[in-house]
Amino acid sequence: MTQNFSQDNSSQGTSSQGTGPAAPAAQKPLHSAVIAGQLENEIIAGELKAGSKLDEIALAERFGVSRTPVREALHILASRHLAERVPYRGVIVATITRERIDQLFEAMGEIEATCGRLAAERMTMSERAALETLHLDMVEMAEASRHEAYEDGNTRFHTLIFEGTHNDELIQIAHSLRLKLAPFRRSQLRAAARMKKSNQEHALIVGAIIERNAKEAERTLRRHLVSAARAVLEHMT
Repeated sequence: MTQNFSQDNSSQGTSSQGTGPAAPAAQKPLHSAVIAGQLENEIIAGELKAGSKLDEIALAERFGVSRTPVREALHILASRHLAERVPYRGVIVATITRERIDQLFEAMGEIEATCGRLAAERMTMSERAALETLHLDMVEMAEASRHEAYEDGNTRFHTLIFEGTHNDELIQIAHSLRLKLAPFRRSQLRAAARMKKSNQEHALIVGAIIERNAKEAERTLRRHLVSAARAVLEHMT
């Protein structure tokens, strides 16, 4: 009898576990960052027009989530100036002007140029090797048209340069600006021609940093950001 009771318990446990796998399938709420990313793409592509209201309830129904992650996603959009809160209207899509993009890229260009100069002077040997290895991996990504992997690699590439300054304050400023530019950078890096051009520019940057040529690293990074800005503005046009 005891043995049968044990078997019954085991059977019940198996049955309970059998229904277990269904739980993860039900636990797939979209993260606020994912929702923000989707809305960013639609704003930059012009699918969500400037002045359009971003209604929490409607978006929650669209994405099949509660209003909390939607509210967090709208906060992300507002922090990147892609949306704004207007009294009596709520959150609306912001107007993206060429002047604002000019200013963002100008600021980013100066910060990255400074990071490049300091990284060329301060990076350790292993940090320089990691940067070169990543660059070579990104060349392969571009040749295979692995756009998402390339976008991730591009973020890591610039992060390695930021961290190579060994200056926490500068790293924080650089990351903050890069987050504001991230939606625009993603849109431009999906073009094969831009990925190829980006790799050519990265090669010059890596070469300057490996050779500890601070002035050349500064120059090539500033030039790289000018090139990126031109690609974004052409895409907007």
